[in-house]
Formats: sequence, structure tokens, C-alpha cells
Amino acid sequence: MKTFKTINPATEEVLNEYNLMPKEEALAVAEKSNKAFNKWKNLSISERGKYFKKLAQILRDNKQEYAEMMTKEMGKPITESLSEVEKCAYLADVLIENAEKWLAEEEINADGKKHLITFEPLGAVFIIMPWNFPFWQPLKVGLPPIIAGNTIILKHSSNVTGSALEIEEVFNKAGFPEDIFRTVIIDHETSSEIIASKYVKACSFTGSVAAGRDIAQKAGSHGKKIVLELGGSDPFIVLEDADMESAAKGAVLGRTLNAGQVCIGSKRIIVHEKIAEEFTKKFSELMSNLIVGDPLNLKTQIGPLVNEKAVQDMENFVKDAVKKGAVITAGGKKAKGFYFEPTVLINVDDNMDVACNEVFGPVAPVIIAKNDEDAVRIANNSEFGLSASLWTNDLAKGERLARKLETGSVFINSISKSHALLPIGGTKNSGFGRELSHYGIKEFVNVKTINLYENKKKLM
Repeated sequence: MKTFKTINPATEEVLNEYNLMPKEEALAVAEKSNKAFNKWKNLSISERGKYFKKLAQILRDNKQEYAEMMTKEMGKPITESLSEVEKCAYLADVLIENAEKWLAEEEINADGKKHLITFEPLGAVFIIMPWNFPFWQPLKVGLPPIIAGNTIILKHSSNVTGSALEIEEVFNKAGFPEDIFRTVIIDHETSSEIIASKYVKACSFTGSVAAGRDIAQKAGSHGKKIVLELGGSDPFIVLEDADMESAAKGAVLGRTLNAGQVCIGSKRIIVHEKIAEEFTKKFSELMSNLIVGDPLNLKTQIGPLVNEKAVQDMENFVKDAVKKGAVITAGGKKAKGFYFEPTVLINVDDNMDVACNEVFGPVAPVIIAKNDEDAVRIANNSEFGLSASLWTNDLAKGERLARKLETGSVFINSISKSHALLPIGGTKNSGFGRELSHYGIKEFVNVKTINLYENKKKLM
């Protein structure tokens, strides 16, 4: 039987050892999930909501335990882990309050006596999730389909297996019927078997572009619906009239939240040339003053990266940029363990890897724009289109420029973030489909039209 170990990235200590499920066992889980769906779908949304209320309470009552599990497995500061658990509970609250309204049937006036549009669950949904938000990612993707009447099978990243199993236990503690939410500990080959199986009706994947395309191809070849949230190289645009203090603090948070390992993190800092010097100085000072250390310490602001390869990637980005003319104004070096200093690079251009690839770590390239339109041009000069952040005191101008940005969302005078009431998703190589809000909950339902006509002898 194949085994693997999980490692604490802050200490490099082994946390646990797990066995991979045999293919037959994983497929048996999928079959049980499909059977559970046949009963779960018959409950009303309000009946399902009662379980969600208990789930939210379980999350809040045990948030310290869950937060410590996340921090030990992937390194995020404990304060961020605690907030993540709270955010999951809040999502459950939002779904309890809104799901019935979002999925209410609609009546349309057309050419018949009556036309109804209903939203019916599909079945078991297979979700493949990344490690960077061990609780939020699976629950952000999984809770909306569940309250809509589907069931969920989770394949989580192997390094957060403890979190994956804990999430399944949350459903058990909340009293959900068996097999509504299941975790499978499997390899890529078995994942493909589950996608192909008759028990799974749809899929969702969050991760790299290459892996997403491969999984989408597998799902498509079997006629399965899929939602993809892939990479991002999100622009953080600071216009000439922006509030300097707020923008600089926003850039720090947008670039270093979760040590920069955020899909919708601010990865390219684009600054109007007239304020570039002043902004860069302030931004570099703030980045240099961040507290890097033990992620279990409440004072820590930056924890370790997820593994040694992530650290090496940051080193390579910095070396490539400096070789091509960039200048380091903060950080720039790795530290003991899987740590990398919060880093600022200036004199960055499009020839540098750091400007055109997804940087999943605390390295911030600063790119100078000649004017507002040039800032938009630079922002759109990317294969990605996930989110964007734009800073200005002129909200009308901000909205006008936001409409020109080729992204799934734009935040004006705020960092990019996910919210239970707002759809999240991308365009271009950042994927397709939406999560959260009433748009996300409808990704995994059958939009059925029921048409009623008078029984006439002669058809028109």
C-alpha cells in the first residue's frame, strides 16, 4: 500500500503518515455518495439548512483546533487560519439565509399557458482542491452545491490531508446523513477513475493551468460539467490620485497574505510614474517591517512557504529579475527553513519572469505606468484574468477603468478577496465558471424548463 507523509513547513518535522486509498475503495465512496444524493435531493432547502446551522456552530466551537491544523500543515499565520474558519461558518450562514431565494423557480411569459424554470441538483460532485486555503477552498466550492441538493467528494492536496479528514468529520459532528461529504485520499490515476465513473455527475478544480486543462479534458471526454479556477497574475494598480498610505498598506496585504500564496493575490504592482518613487519607498519600508516567524505565534505576519520548491521558485524569480536589470529595495533572500523574505523589486519590465508568470510567494514586482490608460494596458498584458485591485480617489474614474480590465472581478480601493455574496472566477487562462453568490450555486444544478400548453386538437 502506498503511503506519504505530511511535513510542517515551519519546522520541517513530520506531522503524520497516511495510506493512499486503493482504487476500489475510492470508487466505493463515490458509489455511496451517489446513493446518498438520491435521498438528500428530496429534502427541502430549509431542511438542509438545519444541518448547515449546526455545521456553522461546529466550525466556530472548534476553530482553534482547526486553525492549528491548517497552520501546522501548510504554514499560514494562526491569525489567518482562525479567520479562515470563521469565514467558512459565515458562508454557511449566508447559504441558510439566501439559498431558497437563489434557487426559487421562475415563471416566464412565453407562447404557452405556463412556463417554469426550475433548478434541480445534479448528483455527486467531485472537487479537487489546493492546499493554500485548506478549509475555505473545499467549503467555498462544496457548501453551495450541497445546500442545492448535491453531494460532494473531495480530493484535497496531500500536504493538507489532516485538514481534509477534519472537514469530513465536521459534517459528521453536525449530524449530516452519511456520505453527503466524503474525503478520498487518492493519487492522480484514481482521480481520473472517479471522474470517469458513472457515480460522478460534475467536477470542480482549483489549481494550475496545466493541471486544470488536463482535468477539464478528462471531464469533457465523459460529458461531465466542470468549473475551473486556475492561476492568476493579478494587477494592483495605483493611480496618481490614490491615497498613498492606504494604497501602500493595501499592496503589502494583497501581496503577502498567506505569504503571497493566494490565487487572487496582488501579484503585479502597477504604479503611475508621477508617484512611483514615493509609493515604492513607502511600500518597501512596510514590507521590510513585517514580522516573519513562527506561524503559531499571534504576532507573526508572514509564515513559511509551503515547501522547499516554493522557496526555490522565489529565488529564481529574484535572480532572473536582477540579472535583467531589476533592483531589490526590500528582502530578496531566503531564510532558514521554508521561509523567504518579503521582497520588493523595481525597474521591472515584461522580459522578466516575475512580471509575466504567477508568483506564488511574497515577491512584489513594481511596474511603472505612464498614465491611466498605460496602467490598464499593462494590467491586461497577461495570459491570466482572475481579479484586479485599483486605487484612486475618483470613484467614477475607477469604475470606468474597471470596465476595461480583463478580469473576473475588480476591487476599487480594496485588495481582491472572496465574499460569500459575490461571484468569483476568471477569464482567459484563469478558468471559467463561477463560485459563490447565486451565480455559483447555479453552476451545479440542472436548469430545467417546464412548459405547459392547452391540450388542443390542432397544433399551431
